[in-house]
Amino acid sequence: MSNSVNISVETTCENQIREIGYDGTELYQPPPTLSESLAKCAARIDFSKTSLDDLKKEEKTAAAATEEDKDATQFQESLWPWDAVRNKLKDALTEICVLSDVISVAKDKRYLVLDPLLEEPDDTKPIVQVYSRKKAISQAAQVLLSGAERLRNAHSEQRSRNVSDFHIELLRLRQNWRLKKVSNAIIGDLSYRTAGSKFGMSGTFEVTKAEETGDEDAPSNANNSSSSTSSNNGMQLKTSSALRVIVPAELQGVAYIKVITQKDQEDLCTAQVNLMGHGPNITAQVGVWQKTLEFAQNVLFCKELFAQLAREAIQLQAPIPHVVIGNQIRATLLPNIQLIISLCHSTTFDSTQPAPINDHDHVLEHSLHQLLREVHYKNSHHPFPHPASAPLGPTKKRMLAGPMAADRETLLDMTKSQTILEQIIAQAQHIFMRKRTQYVLDTLARDVKDPQIVSHWNAMNSPTMSCVKINIVTHGYDAIGRTSLVIHVKERSLKCICRDGRVMRLSYEPQELRDLILCQINSHQISCLISLARCMAWTVLSNSNHLGIGKVEPLGNATSCLLASPNSDRMIAVQIRCDPQIDVKVYIARSPRQDFFPSPLVPEKLWENLGGNFKEVRFDKIEGKSFLNKMEFLMASLTSNSS
Repeated sequence: MSNSVNISVETTCENQIREIGYDGTELYQPPPTLSESLAKCAARIDFSKTSLDDLKKEEKTAAAATEEDKDATQFQESLWPWDAVRNKLKDALTEICVLSDVISVAKDKRYLVLDPLLEEPDDTKPIVQVYSRKKAISQAAQVLLSGAERLRNAHSEQRSRNVSDFHIELLRLRQNWRLKKVSNAIIGDLSYRTAGSKFGMSGTFEVTKAEETGDEDAPSNANNSSSSTSSNNGMQLKTSSALRVIVPAELQGVAYIKVITQKDQEDLCTAQVNLMGHGPNITAQVGVWQKTLEFAQNVLFCKELFAQLAREAIQLQAPIPHVVIGNQIRATLLPNIQLIISLCHSTTFDSTQPAPINDHDHVLEHSLHQLLREVHYKNSHHPFPHPASAPLGPTKKRMLAGPMAADRETLLDMTKSQTILEQIIAQAQHIFMRKRTQYVLDTLARDVKDPQIVSHWNAMNSPTMSCVKINIVTHGYDAIGRTSLVIHVKERSLKCICRDGRVMRLSYEPQELRDLILCQINSHQISCLISLARCMAWTVLSNSNHLGIGKVEPLGNATSCLLASPNSDRMIAVQIRCDPQIDVKVYIARSPRQDFFPSPLVPEKLWENLGGNFKEVRFDKIEGKSFLNKMEFLMASLTSNSS
């Protein structure tokens, strides 16, 4: 071959690891130098076996033997195969030792001084250096002054045109929104990924510098936030922004989620869920672009929330399956009562004509917002201890399950969790039960004038349970007695706790609660009548809350009480029925009987005090404002007549 190529062959040995740091860093040992390699190779040779004199003797003996046996043998091997290599290495070692001695002598200042030669100094005059430095300083000052003048002119121009600084606006934007620079463009993010969002729609927006010319004539829309107008005492003042925020087309406009509870196509209560109007109004402080970004993030929030609810509605196994059609989710709360969740998105918004709100329930709206904020807080604030940079492990309760010796049932309860849609349905059911309970109590308080029904709703309630205390009192007779009961309004049931400790559980039917209140009214009237009779020295002969006389009523039972005057010559029988309207009947009997005729068989002294037949009293004609007031007048009149 005419062209030769030099090929170098090296060993593929890697350097040995010298040290491993605490952070996992590996420190390798540097490769040996030529001198170290030579010393390593030389160390492998054992020079103690033979000396130089022995080698010479061996050479002479070998030469003599060669001459003698020249005819017999043409070639004789050396006594040691590495003889030539050893001789060359010894020569090289001798030369290296000499070189080392020369270098040590050269470095030692006692024998040899190696100082660099001093260059001849330049013949420069001091005045020339002063002039050169002055010229350089003047040029630098000129650059600074020209830059300051440009900044001053730009600032004065912005103030004259009422245009804010681009960098200041960008700084304020960065303080409130996440920004990053991608290939000479500023991109922002509106998503909720820091709170565990799994929504696929991108929430990116672009930030550019507003054009210096043509902004005043450009029309303002939702996508262009570089200018805005404000009125002050009838004067129009136009302010411009140095930033132009561009949001995607699918995030423009106004969006909200409307929650409606319907019964037979009739809206019972409504609520709206969005992000607008629930945070601090910082538009005036940070720039006119803030409103555009808030509306865009609100649209993204509503779409993400509706997508999550729709996904949960399809996955949940409900007794009556949920229906998802387009931008609407239908779920059954109670029989004939539906919950409708709709996504409303409009690209146009007219602030001068607000949308009408019918049957708007602020309590339900507050509960839904509280639920969403609680979900956001749990996703972004995990309980300690948790790893700083790793997938999150079990919760604090599950980590303490072992030391606390939790049983199987407790562990199963820890694994159960409600979805957002299940919590919304539970809160909507509770709101409906609360409204139904309020309607029943208000209707009874309106229809029943005697006694008075007073309801006290507890202000500290949970989103799925409320508490109301009911007091049944008679006006003017509060000291005699009152009937109290507490009702816990839950999601699909009611829990009633009476004063005597009885606990009754009612379903979602309002008629059951109405019957219970009417029975409590009857019991209140009889108990207060007994207390009043004892105060007036009348004797209570008998009383019953479940009187088994008369026709069988579909709702409730009759309540009765039998009273006797102090002289036992008058008796009053009171009967109260729990009808749709409270029916009170009062009967009077006198003693001795006027129709009693003595005979030889019936002695007069033994039967003369026998009570006569009961006669009904026209109770509505008796003076008095209430049942107890009328009974007080009746007992007082009978007592005076008997005396």
